[in-house]
Amino acid sequence: MFFYLAKTVWFFAQPSGLLLLLLLTGAALLLTGRARMGRRLVVASAGLLLFGGWVPVSNWLMLPLEQRFSRADLAGGVDGIIVLGGGEEARIWAERAGHALNEAGERFTEAVALARRYPKAKVAFTGGAVELLTAPKVGADAARAIFADLGLAEGERLSFERKARDTWENAVLVKALVQPRVGERWFLVTSAWHMPRAIGAFRKAGFPVEPWPVDYRTASLWDALRPFEAPADGLKRFDTALREWVGLVAYRASGRTSALLPGPS
Repeated sequence: MFFYLAKTVWFFAQPSGLLLLLLLTGAALLLTGRARMGRRLVVASAGLLLFGGWVPVSNWLMLPLEQRFSRADLAGGVDGIIVLGGGEEARIWAERAGHALNEAGERFTEAVALARRYPKAKVAFTGGAVELLTAPKVGADAARAIFADLGLAEGERLSFERKARDTWENAVLVKALVQPRVGERWFLVTSAWHMPRAIGAFRKAGFPVEPWPVDYRTASLWDALRPFEAPADGLKRFDTALREWVGLVAYRASGRTSALLPGPS
């Protein structure tokens, strides 16, 4: 229920969706004779496009998330590697019969690099179907094909969790799958901007993991001053960053994490 509610509410609340809603409502009011209110909504939509699409406000939101965790110390070895789904495009893979990675595709490349560096470490991928309006395609199925062609085949070392639809389910279900032992070191591979919420969820689920952030969207603190060249890029990043902050608040309110912004222990 939480999954469906979150998806539905966010569709209308995200900046790009709100921009479209304001613009359409303003245009409708102009056509129906309520020109004053219509103009206000059109101006508001233009302001949102300027603020979210050109001004680097999305980087102001993204940088605290991406700066929160550094990569774990590799000294001492690694017993296991958890890879969160989201870097694969399962629907395209299913329809096109070819691998499809998105901006978070580094979750795969970095996980394979770690696996090759530590050939005895176990690897577990967690990701189910997240579509609401189309036939569900399971992320783990697409991931299985990607890992196989990268030289990491399913077997005693590599396992897949196929039911998780959000970060909390990732933590709970993959813990049940791998059954980590006390004293083992497990690395968590996910996007840097998603790492605080992911670490918080895994801690709450009783699965201590160490961060291996990937998929950085900012290069340095100077990005807080650099405007976007294309408004569409800024607005897309605004959607991503704001969604993550809303997710942190929702997870804290629902008891899925013990801190609003989890940090290094």
